[in-house]
Amino acid sequence: MGNNDYSRTVGISAQHRIMQQLTLEGIIQSDFSRNTTAHLLLKRHRPIISKRFNYFYGAGLSVGSEESYLKQDTNNEIIHTYGNSTMGVDLIGGIEMTVAGAVLSLDYKPNINISGREEFYRGQIGISARMVIDKGKKQDKKWRKKKRAKRKANREPLGSKLKNTFHIGAK
Repeated sequence: MGNNDYSRTVGISAQHRIMQQLTLEGIIQSDFSRNTTAHLLLKRHRPIISKRFNYFYGAGLSVGSEESYLKQDTNNEIIHTYGNSTMGVDLIGGIEMTVAGAVLSLDYKPNINISGREEFYRGQIGISARMVIDKGKKQDKKWRKKKRAKRKANREPLGSKLKNTFHIGAK
């Protein structure tokens, strides 16, 4: 769920760890009226108390269709448009806690408009709840297994190693 000065949104968020303490998050959110956006964020996680309670920060890109307000100072008129195709840069920062297979997070996500909207900047506070599907220990085990297999495939056989070291064989 997200909230800013112009709308309240509900969305779907999925996050995948791509490296130790680094995740990729996708968010699709809408107010089911005039604002629908999609965000792709790269986030760095750092523990506060333990690995289950940490803070994060990151950045990414967003695209969507949003409403816009333009204030004209000359005649004190506000022009409201909607259906604007928007593109922007997102920053994100927040805290998260993992409890009983669920991740709860509170974040602040400012958006810097590149095109499509009159406002240059919009900030959004969000609350997310995600289920943990693949635990970090399982993922680490898979990564270690892959690395071991790669090392084993690239390893030179012992007999060949001895031949090269002592120059045994035909001259």
